[in-house]
Amino acid sequence: MRRPVVALVGRPNVGKSTIFNRLVGKKISIIEDTPGITRDRIYGTVDFENKSFHLIDTGGIDLADEHFNDEIKVQAELAIDEADIVLFVVDGKEGLTSNDYVVRDILMKSNKKVIVVINKCDSKESKDNMYDFYELGFDTYMPVSGEQNEGIWDLKEEITKDFEDYTKEDEDPRIKFCIIGRPNVGKSSLVNAILNEERVIVSNVAGTTRDSVDTPFTYHGEEYVVIDTAGMRKRGKVWESVEKYSLLRSMKAIDRSDVCCIVINAEEGIIEHDKHIAGYALEAGKAVVIVVNKWDTVDDKDSKMKAFKEEIRNNFQFMPYAPIVFLSALTKKRIHTLMPEVLKVYENANREVKTSALNDVIRDAYNLNIPPSYKGKRLKIFFSNQVSTCPPTFNIQVNSKGLIHFSYERYIENKIRESFDFEGTPIILQWKNKGEQEL
Repeated sequence: MRRPVVALVGRPNVGKSTIFNRLVGKKISIIEDTPGITRDRIYGTVDFENKSFHLIDTGGIDLADEHFNDEIKVQAELAIDEADIVLFVVDGKEGLTSNDYVVRDILMKSNKKVIVVINKCDSKESKDNMYDFYELGFDTYMPVSGEQNEGIWDLKEEITKDFEDYTKEDEDPRIKFCIIGRPNVGKSSLVNAILNEERVIVSNVAGTTRDSVDTPFTYHGEEYVVIDTAGMRKRGKVWESVEKYSLLRSMKAIDRSDVCCIVINAEEGIIEHDKHIAGYALEAGKAVVIVVNKWDTVDDKDSKMKAFKEEIRNNFQFMPYAPIVFLSALTKKRIHTLMPEVLKVYENANREVKTSALNDVIRDAYNLNIPPSYKGKRLKIFFSNQVSTCPPTFNIQVNSKGLIHFSYERYIENKIRESFDFEGTPIILQWKNKGEQEL
């Protein structure tokens, strides 16, 4: 079943990002406080009761911007082409502005369902301003305070009231993997090499692929789907409409995929944005394979391969579990090494561990390295069990979550990985105080 798409639209500084974070909710982050990857989220998935939808933040429409007309076109097209519902966020403290009317005119032409979200409604002044917004002429108005988390539940109810229940069982059962990376690292060429045919337009011009393309193919008698995505540019350089679409659709491709192949250009080496792109896959909880493409351009391949692996491990310290594949999409050399890795990491992301075996591993790890006491208290681990897959997620009951040091958490994760094959997939440890109820 397709998830509906909801877009946040409005002028700058009305609190769209705060509302975005409130709607998406505070997930158990697997990149929290991890240096080197982006925190700038513009895309997320919201699960509410039995409903689910994609949420996108389209950025601020600013009259003062000299590129205002271009920006308006981008925002309007994004709302029209992608969103089922548009959340028009306005500032309850400041009241109506001329900029709000301009955004209103764009949205009126879109013929989409619009919910006017009146943010910062946490004071008498803002509540007095609330009724002024009815002049905008839409049907639905929701007062909220993103900062105080007020009205968010009601907003979710309003957004999802006409949505059908979402069940993952309705999704395509075929294994899907996407090819992601910066522009011009050879993603489309890699897809062509996998398919062994010119089904995707390939060009030396960065950004030739403007949309994600799903292509079914057969490998060893089984059918799979490879998703070729547009090149993902740094957000500061994402300024024209086609680039905004490219980033959004790449994010959606990641969401729809079981495995993400992160492509790096061997000619150029690793740059900072490669890590940002990997961060999107990591935050989505996806299994990953790091693919070093254009390996045909490298001399002295054996010695360079070892050095390149070390460089990748140093730069991608937040995903030390990711397997690395070296290949050339152009010459098809070593192309046969990719699919086995994709299938292996998919299997590992779906791996289920017996509760008894998990508890044995964690108990042995605890006894081997008993954590130090803190203010007269020592961390105790009572019981552990796996609660989900993709990514594998474990509940660990303890006497006090406050006694867990990040280094000890990493130690427990490493011990789990030593005992069970989770190569290629992140794993999540959810620490629970004994007797704490599930949310």
